[in-house]
Amino acid sequence: MYVQDDMWKGIPLLHVYDNSMNEQTPVVIFLHGFQSAKEHNLHYAYQLVQNGVRVIMPDAYLHGVRDENISELKMNMHFWEIVLKSIHEVNTIYEELKQRGYGDSKIGIAGSSMGGIITAGCLNTYEWISAAAICMGAPGYVDLANYQLDQFEKMGVKLPFDEKQKEAILNQLSGYDITVEPKRFNQRPVIFWHGHKDTTVPFKNTYHFYTELRSHYEQSPEKLKFIESKNSGHKVPRSGVLAVTSFLSQHLA
Repeated sequence: MYVQDDMWKGIPLLHVYDNSMNEQTPVVIFLHGFQSAKEHNLHYAYQLVQNGVRVIMPDAYLHGVRDENISELKMNMHFWEIVLKSIHEVNTIYEELKQRGYGDSKIGIAGSSMGGIITAGCLNTYEWISAAAICMGAPGYVDLANYQLDQFEKMGVKLPFDEKQKEAILNQLSGYDITVEPKRFNQRPVIFWHGHKDTTVPFKNTYHFYTELRSHYEQSPEKLKFIESKNSGHKVPRSGVLAVTSFLSQHLA
């Protein structure tokens, strides 16, 4: 197994693969969480490569080797900018995959926390995605943004924008919010993982959306899966990693 440190169109990433792979090997673009970095999720890549899947793991804007040493508070103010920029950079990676001869392979998107949130936005935006995994991620961008704003208000954080600017931000996010038009899942295989005790990305909103989404998968229920963990917070245990990577490997084969 090889872990290649690379730069694609200005995006630093890890390319993880083995010698048995070729141009037809399926690919997963795996997206890390907030204040994390690409190499922190190599355990997902290990399992995926073991199951015959090539893995691309980029650093998000302001993360990893793109870190600009700004405070956590300022990073929080950039959260949705990072999410939206990452959605566009996923397409840049896809175009580079095609340039490198991997365009005919099935391509999945996966991520944890912020990476799961980005994954949901990618599903709303790109039809070329064959399968996805959303770990601790919120498909409802507007609901999550409002939740975050409420949390900031409770902490007494002064926001750097007024009500009019806030409305403009929420309107922009609604364009990437797949809960507005859930049929855009288009019955593609998707697995969710979420812990009941998650206070960073609330469990109940994601699970409620999943229950509504099931009606769109009535003809292929095996393509939609939700794994909940009653004792877990904002961290995916080994059992969750194995379930998610197995699901992706199966549906990208």
